[in-house]
Amino acid sequence: MTTVINSGTAGPVVLDAMELSADPGREAGFVEEAHRILADLVRGGAALGWVEPPSPREVAELLGSVLRAVRDGDGALRAAYLGRRLVGVGYWLRHTRPTHRPHAELEKVAVDAAAQGHGVGRALTAALVADARRAGVEVLTLDARGDNTTALSLYRSLGFTEYGRLPDYVAVGERRYDKVFCMLDLRRRS
Repeated sequence: MTTVINSGTAGPVVLDAMELSADPGREAGFVEEAHRILADLVRGGAALGWVEPPSPREVAELLGSVLRAVRDGDGALRAAYLGRRLVGVGYWLRHTRPTHRPHAELEKVAVDAAAQGHGVGRALTAALVADARRAGVEVLTLDARGDNTTALSLYRSLGFTEYGRLPDYVAVGERRYDKVFCMLDLRRRS
């Protein structure tokens, strides 16, 4: 289901995996553009799980596994575009342990640095939450680096609550950051 942001100007269009694959022009460059965004963000110090920018192959393998999960009903992928340019990507994956199957983890939400502050992250996250709700996910969890205050504020504004914190858990060279755990209980009506 396509999501369009209306902020008075032409905002991003947020496509799901099916819509993305139905547009050969967008699908053809998706992995390369996603790699550009992720590598640039990591190069700039973003908290996306990598210390060094990922290789194109790593990103291709990651997105391939996400798309397999989407096809199996165990995940959702969203891509945000301004015109024909990819400006954001995000996904969640259902847990594989049988006792955790009703739940999913919001793994990544990444927005091109040039598009940050324009509602792209909010649009991606809201669309992913809606996808999780439609898929019957009961609890959607995520973790964020403690210094990522913008993302944590966004998640709080969308109903996520912090349920735990590991002090100085994330190591980036000599620096240490808290790992903050958040959850959104989708069994409750919003």
